[in-house]
Amino acid sequence: MYGAAADPWRLAERAYDRRKYALTVASLPRARYRDAFEPACSVGVLTRLLADRCDRLLACDLSDVAVTEARGRTADVSHVRVERRVLPQEWPDRPAGFDLVVLSEFLYYFDPPTLDVVLARARACLAPGGTVVAVHWRPPAPGHVGSAEHVHEAVGAMPDLVRVVEHREPDFLLDVLIDTRGQTGAVSAADLSPAAYEGLR
Repeated sequence: MYGAAADPWRLAERAYDRRKYALTVASLPRARYRDAFEPACSVGVLTRLLADRCDRLLACDLSDVAVTEARGRTADVSHVRVERRVLPQEWPDRPAGFDLVVLSEFLYYFDPPTLDVVLARARACLAPGGTVVAVHWRPPAPGHVGSAEHVHEAVGAMPDLVRVVEHREPDFLLDVLIDTRGQTGAVSAADLSPAAYEGLR
């Protein structure tokens, strides 16, 4: 799909994508993240925005062309590493876990059994209290095995996560969830909100 153009979806040009990425970053419930992972980073447009919120960021993609573009786009930020990886087989190992995992525009390419594996690995690599972001295009598209609704339902079903952002538009879905392991008693979205985190409620 990258054969005819380095950025076949014009992710760096379209107002739609710029707005979607801005909303994605604005939805992050924590001001700063220690160690983030962005699988399927494509040409690195969102990667570059995430870099401003992370102390360390690992991004990856299957395409050599996309990896080259993403590396060029993030060359000015030394704490970002962009690698070519085949997922889920080459899922990164972080003993301490990632405190941010961004699942953007790729879960609907997996058949149900593989999607289960991907989500299990995303869940397993998340540090206690970490954040999961999922954002996906809603209309049908070539190559999509599942719908945005289906994959977001699967993300929401992962254990010990509470949804703190649920954004719905005709074009895309955006969900943000926070890990609740170690919390005592029932935990609500209000308990995990940015205002609650800063002691404002």
